[in-house]
Parts: sequence; structure tokens; C-alpha cells
Amino acid sequence: MAIRYHSPMAQMLIISAVCFLCPGMFNALNGLGGAGQLDTRTASDANSALYATFCGFSILGGGIVNVLGVRYTTAVSCLVYAGYTGTYVYYNESGNGVLTIVAGAVLGCGAGVLWAAQGMVMVSYPRDQEKGRFISVFWVIFNLGGLVGGILPFAINYYHSGSLTNSVYVLFAILEASGAVAALLLVPTAKVVRDDGSRVTVPQADQRGGGTRREAVEVVRLFGNKWMLLLLPMSFTSNFFYSYQFSEYNAAIFNLRTRGFNNLLYWVSQIIGSCLLALLLDYAPWSRRKRGIWAMAVTAGAFNAVWALTLVVQLRYTRGGDATDYPGGLMDFKETARAAAPATLYFFMGMADSWYQNLAYWIIGTLTNDARTTARYVGFYKGIQSLGAAVSWQFSARGLPFLNQVIGNWVLLILSLPSMLYTVNQIRDYAMDDTPLVYGSNYNDSHYDSRSDTSNLFCCEVAAVRTRPTVKRNYYHPVL
Repeated sequence: MAIRYHSPMAQMLIISAVCFLCPGMFNALNGLGGAGQLDTRTASDANSALYATFCGFSILGGGIVNVLGVRYTTAVSCLVYAGYTGTYVYYNESGNGVLTIVAGAVLGCGAGVLWAAQGMVMVSYPRDQEKGRFISVFWVIFNLGGLVGGILPFAINYYHSGSLTNSVYVLFAILEASGAVAALLLVPTAKVVRDDGSRVTVPQADQRGGGTRREAVEVVRLFGNKWMLLLLPMSFTSNFFYSYQFSEYNAAIFNLRTRGFNNLLYWVSQIIGSCLLALLLDYAPWSRRKRGIWAMAVTAGAFNAVWALTLVVQLRYTRGGDATDYPGGLMDFKETARAAAPATLYFFMGMADSWYQNLAYWIIGTLTNDARTTARYVGFYKGIQSLGAAVSWQFSARGLPFLNQVIGNWVLLILSLPSMLYTVNQIRDYAMDDTPLVYGSNYNDSHYDSRSDTSNLFCCEVAAVRTRPTVKRNYYHPVL
């Protein structure tokens, strides 16, 4: 069956292609440790600058996308990825990392807006029963970017032991620039029509206008939103471990070409893991709450096992790179006896990451079916995620002992679980903001405020009861 251009799946495939070409290629470079440089300090400082601005612009990104639209905001955001990668050519030639660090800060601004747009398309466009599949399809295509991006430096640098060559950085920059062209194929949210004839939700209040002022108010309200506050630990933790895995593990105990090989393993595992979790998240015979609880149990178990094994490996060394004290020095993938177990662990690091982040997006998708609210929620999630990443990359740049980083990552993961479990336990078989609430005994539809279920944590809560077994859903708008 052909996919309609204005369908949710077509638009999700387009945004997936954009992320394949831009964040996917960025991840491929980052996954090498130090963006392919032998000295990882400049890349760590650039990542700190990136995630600092990423934090602010992710939180603002939902409002920016809602005001300016998804197409051009995404296209402009793609261009900054290419600019950032291009600065490594200058760094190779001059040894001066200032331009790369500044470009990292600019990239954070564009990335924040891009990910808010991506989250809105992936989570709010599909119907409730399709969300796990949409997340999985996106994650597969997105991580194919990391996979292809891992193959290129692995092949080009197979016999090269130094930093990545200029030709590799130029090739990556060209691929990232092409993402901006792909972004121009996106259509406005209001023109997206689902297969059942319903349109993606745009609330009546937003249709009447309000623009920038309304979005500013809604962004501020996120900091008092019950669900966003509950998911703060999850958001902060979800990218915190990248600096350790990429720089203090992959770049610390493997040589350059094996770092590229490990990159392939990492992104392949993300693809496999996402497909596996989607089977659970969309398992129709179970309620959404039961699916969420089981998915969380699997994810928590996998992550704890990964960090326990990581601790075992970490106890064998205290420094990395050419000066590593890992027994036998840097490992090459041809040294099967030495490299097989650490490389396999790196594979499962990627799989556990895919489960954690896919589950996070799925949880956000249970909170609302409204496209603009989704953009704000995902922006908030990515903003707090980026704050955690900025902190962790600074730990890496400042030489925090590797063992301390392992313990810190593991503790943060454990601390994120209680509030995630509480949120998952509240999941219903329809979006959290999709149930009419009754205030008192005399109910009519005019009393219903869709924000009342998920809005400010500090507002007064009154007893609410559902007055009829069939919930009146207000997010399907027939095609006229």
C-alpha cells in the first residue's frame, strides 16, 4: 500500500531521514570518542557548550516550532550541524579549538529546535496504538545514520592511526547539509491527515491565535507541570552516560579503527533494541499500563546489568588513550581474546540506551495527543536531557576519575526509576489529557478543560469522576 505524502508515516519518514543525516552523523563522530580526535578535550569542551545551549533552546524549541512551523525551523537547524563538523577541518590544520567550541554552542541552539520538531512529529502524529511502532521506525532510521557514519571512518582510517582526516569531516558536513534539503519536504502540522481521516490535533485556543505570547506562557507553565516534574530524573539521566561510554570507555581502551568498529556495534544494537521494545510497547492484548510496567522492568534490568559489568571492566584501568594503563594497552578488534568481551559490552550499552530513550518517548506520548503540547513536552525532555549531558561532558573534560563516573552514572539511573514507575503506573488506555473531568455533580462539556489533568502541579486538585463509560474524545477532527 502506497504511503500518502500528507500521512503521519510519510512525515515521520521524512523527519527520520533528516535525523539520519544530521544528528545521526553527529552521533557517529561523537561515538568515536573526541569526534575522531586523539586529544578528546576540545570535543568534550565543545559538547559541554553544545549541551548548555541545547538545554535552553530545547525548552524554548517547542514554542519556536509552534510559532514558526516545523518545515523551515528544521531546515535551518540542519545547517548548523554541517557548520560544526566543518570546524574540525580548521582544528586539524591549526590546532586551535576555539572555533569548534563556539560552533558547538551554536549547534546546541539548532539542535534544541530540531529535536522539539522531531518529537512532535514522532509522538503526536500517530494514533495511540501506533506510537510504539512509530518510535521504533524512527529509531531504526536515525541510528542507521550512526551505523553508516561509523562505517565511513572505519573504512577510511583502517590503516590510519591518527585523528580523522579532513576528507572524512568534509564528507560528513556535506551529508549534514543535505538534511536541510530533506527538511523542506515536511508539511505543516494542520495538513497532516491520518489513515482514519482524523487530523493531528491543534487545540481551538491555538487556532484562535495567541502566537508568541501564548507559547511563552505555556513554556513557563512546563516548570510547574506535574508530569514534567515527575520525569525530571529520567530526562536528566537519559544522555548523561554518553560522555563516559564514548570517551572514557570506547576512546580509552581501543585504538582508532576499533573505536569505529565498536561504533558499528553500538548503533546496530540501537536498531535491534528499538525493534524488540516496540513489540512490547504495542502489544495489543495488554493494557498500556501493563506494557509500560513490563517495558520499564526490562529496561531497568538491562541497564543495571550493563553498569555492573562496566564496573568490572573499569576496575582494570584508570586512564585512557595512548597512556592507558589497561592491561596490554589499547585493544584492536583483531585481538579477539582481549577485545571480544569489552566490545560485546559496548554493544549492550547501545541496546540499553535505545530501550531507555524509546521508553521515555513512549511515556511522553501517553500524556497527550495534542501536537503543540507534545512539542513543548519533548522540548522540555530534551532540554533537561541536555543539561545532564552538559554536566557529564564537563566531568569528562575536567578529568573526573573514570571510576567516579561509572558510579555516578549508575546511581543516577537508580534514582530515576521511582518517579518513572509512578508515572507508568498512572498510564491509561488513552492520553492523560483526553478524559473529561467532572467538577461536582452537574457536568456538561463546557466545564471540560483539557489542561486540567496534566497542568500545574500546585493548583488545587478536586475529586473528579468519569460520568459515562464511553469517554468523549475531543482530539479527532473530521476531514472537511
